[in-house]
Order: sequence, then structure tokens, then C-alpha cells
Amino acid sequence: MMTDESRRKIMQAVRSTDTAPELFVRRLLHARGYRFRLHRKDLPGSPDIVFPGRRKVIFVHGCFWHSHTCRRGARIPKSNTLYWSRKVSKNQIRDQRAVTALEAMGWECLILWECELTKTGYDVVSIKVENFLEGRPL
Repeated sequence: MMTDESRRKIMQAVRSTDTAPELFVRRLLHARGYRFRLHRKDLPGSPDIVFPGRRKVIFVHGCFWHSHTCRRGARIPKSNTLYWSRKVSKNQIRDQRAVTALEAMGWECLILWECELTKTGYDVVSIKVENFLEGRPL
């Protein structure tokens, strides 16, 4: 069993920007010749990747933090369960509000999940992102 102090240190080390999945997507986009802006604070939700000229944004969500339907997203820590349930629930509400606000402003949003990047691989994600940016069906 993990002590409270060791759990605290692990959780403090989790980054909110420049995460490994986010860097994966940024490298993929750059290699394909796309140029973008990062974490625009003037947009709702401060999207991870922004294409101002196309009015499109990409959010790269961690499965646990945003409660994805995959195995990793569905699990809740055994200690302090109420806290984590509330935390993840608030994240989901905040995410939905950001997407709704962006769409109301005329922006299109794509959400990429952490598990999607590792399970499907580079080529599948690349096609999905290209289709999104070029206005083709996903």
C-alpha cells in the first residue's frame, strides 16, 4: 500500500502541459507540415493545440484525468475515492463547457485520448488528425 506522502509526490509530478501524449501529437503534426499555436489562454479551455487560421483546436486528454471509457479511464484510486470521483467529474464538466463555448464561437474541436495514441498508433492518429484539419469526415 502506498503512503499518503508517496501518493502526493506522484500526483504533484503529473504535468498539465507538454505531456508525452501531447508531444506525440505535436511531433506528428509538425512532421506533416502543420503549424500551430499552443495553449491559447484566450480561448475557453486553453486548448492544447490551436490552428487559428482554420479555427480548429485539438485537446489531448489523459484517460484517467478526463474519465475516458477505456480501462485506465474507468478506474478510481482505492484511497480517497470521493475526492477523486469529484475531481474527475469536475474535469468532465469543465471539458464539456469549453467545447460548447468554442463551438459557439465557431471553432471545431477534436479530442484525442491518451489510449488512442498508444493503441492505434502513429498512422491511424495521423489520418484522423489530417482528416479533421482538412475538413474530411473522421
